[in-house]
Amino acid sequence: MSSAPTPRTRIRRIAELANYERATLHAIVDAAYLCHISFFDGESSHCIPTACWRDGDFLYIHGSNGGRLMRQLVADRDVSVAITHLDGLVLARSAFNHSMNYRSAVVYGRFEPVTDLAAKHALMDAFMHKIAPGREDEARRGNAKEFAATTILRISLDEAAAKIRTGGVEDDEADLALPVWAGVLPLAQVRQAPLADAANTVPAPAYVQRWAL
Repeated sequence: MSSAPTPRTRIRRIAELANYERATLHAIVDAAYLCHISFFDGESSHCIPTACWRDGDFLYIHGSNGGRLMRQLVADRDVSVAITHLDGLVLARSAFNHSMNYRSAVVYGRFEPVTDLAAKHALMDAFMHKIAPGREDEARRGNAKEFAATTILRISLDEAAAKIRTGGVEDDEADLALPVWAGVLPLAQVRQAPLADAANTVPAPAYVQRWAL
């Protein structure tokens, strides 16, 4: 897509940072473990963080049938879903021109439940695979009781937009001679060494050994 799919996703503030390409959107979603879901329940507005994953052109979440988030989202409510990765702090010579480097995405629409049991099993395997590839073949899969108590919801990625800022300082020419340090303080998510459970009795599988490499 070379333009916004709907008026809601058209980026107006610093529009040159907008990106409507499906591959870019998928990459931002795939790099995230969490999303924030905003909705209005008829009385108050809420913004709730929850785990997420992508399969095809849908973003998926899951939770307890009795949880407030699941109960609200199955009620055909319009929502927006936001994902942001902060990549750096941009320090300019003037306070006004400070900025941040980031990759972000916002999705609009309504969640719908996944009701097919085989699909639910496959989607939870996909979630395990996102957490740690290969984990879906080792961890005990959910039993009938657990799946009966779990809701899986999906929202289409058709109405979505990404916004990305990269690069360095954009100072006014009049400020370039100021004796102030300018540049970028990069930020990155860092994987740390795995911590085995105290009752663990099995050697670390390959995906655990590779975690912090």
